[in-house]
Amino acid sequence: MVMHKTRLLVLVTLVLLSQACHVTHYQKDAKFHKLFLASRLEEADALLAKDKRAERRKARLLYYLNRGVVAHLMQRYEASNYFFEQAYLTHENFLTKPLDEALTFVINPTVTDYKGEDHEVLLLHYYKALNFLQLEQNDAALVECRRLAIKLNQLGDKYSSAGKYRRDAFIHTLMGLVYQANYEYNNAFIAYRNATEIYEEDYKHLFGIDVPEQLKKDLIYTAYKAGLHDQVDQYQQEFKLNYDPAEEATLGDVVFLWNNGLGPVKDEWSINFVLVHGAGGAVTFSNEELGLFFPFPLPDNNGGGSLSDLKFIRMAFPKYRERPLVYNKAVILTPHGGQHMLEMLEDVNAISFQVLKQRMVLELSKSLLRVALKKATEYQIRKQSEVLGTIMGGINFFTEKADTRNWQTIPHSIYYARIRLPEGVHQVVFKEFSRQLPRAIGQQQEFRLKLCKNKTVFQIVNSPVATSH
Repeated sequence: MVMHKTRLLVLVTLVLLSQACHVTHYQKDAKFHKLFLASRLEEADALLAKDKRAERRKARLLYYLNRGVVAHLMQRYEASNYFFEQAYLTHENFLTKPLDEALTFVINPTVTDYKGEDHEVLLLHYYKALNFLQLEQNDAALVECRRLAIKLNQLGDKYSSAGKYRRDAFIHTLMGLVYQANYEYNNAFIAYRNATEIYEEDYKHLFGIDVPEQLKKDLIYTAYKAGLHDQVDQYQQEFKLNYDPAEEATLGDVVFLWNNGLGPVKDEWSINFVLVHGAGGAVTFSNEELGLFFPFPLPDNNGGGSLSDLKFIRMAFPKYRERPLVYNKAVILTPHGGQHMLEMLEDVNAISFQVLKQRMVLELSKSLLRVALKKATEYQIRKQSEVLGTIMGGINFFTEKADTRNWQTIPHSIYYARIRLPEGVHQVVFKEFSRQLPRAIGQQQEFRLKLCKNKTVFQIVNSPVATSH
């Protein structure tokens, strides 16, 4: 009777502990996200600043990234870049800590610093470049382009096979835009050419994004300015464009970059696996419904870590939940009736799903082995003591959770348009349209732009609006 009550007390305690532990990162930061979605940026920033322990936590990378975004939206570009630089240094520091990777295998991924997804690290430099461009520090923006080139090479080395997110067309386009604004036309041409290739070979079938029309024109224009006349003729024929870049060489231009909506949030889901025992102690973790089979050559020595008595296990794994766009298109109206539709450059939401999918098999195999060894240890302890086995089972339960950390203030999608106008001051209007309410127009903003001949101005538009999670 006493043993039964003791076991019941242990179970109740562990269940309460597990309920406290099994909350997603989004839920932990719910107050901040509520303020952020309501555009109460001063309050959101104050809430983040008040957290004195944030810079010492395992998710400090996300703390710096969120502070960087909030400062950017408040047009505090220098402060924004300070936080993004801290995020960059945090990420780089993680890469020098191989021990942390071992801890994720023994316990779970949340016990170590969050290092960021591949595309999140690239977007960090995107925001830094935007901030420098708004501060008219184009040389500093070029430094971010060089950092981006290094990150792109690392991404290509990480995923060498086709059919994966291993190259980023948008980042190459961004590099081209910055190079062109700095009159480095040859470098801009190379960046645009790389972007065009990636849109054609990767993005079209992975994300359904074809080469933007404006990118085709920018490629031809920079070829013209770099004196690559054969390339001008080649791409005019290839794209079937009746486009004369010489006509635009005397105009000023503005590049609109529209950060639309909010990217997905990570949640948690569970997968059940049946253990199929083979000869020599080999084990196959099987889930026929999902078509998942993971063999492990683990000799059975009947020791404390034996898996021979296990029949099935359940493991937690992260998954993304999309926050659909409220506004799906936007147009810029210029004097004298001009209309310019913004084109999608990057579907951050789709890339997030793709990145997680690419590493799913590796993550599943690591997590399965970790969970199986925990369960085997629990089983052996339970043979000696039911109470201690119950405690071990509870510990295994609430320490086995998915890593639901991700950068949750990035845009869902990024669009752009380049508009060329004569030198002088121009009043232009930005309008966005909702797919949910076809006749409804979203926010309408007016911009007073001062353009100079053969000079690029960057105008950033942010619409951090998403359907509720």
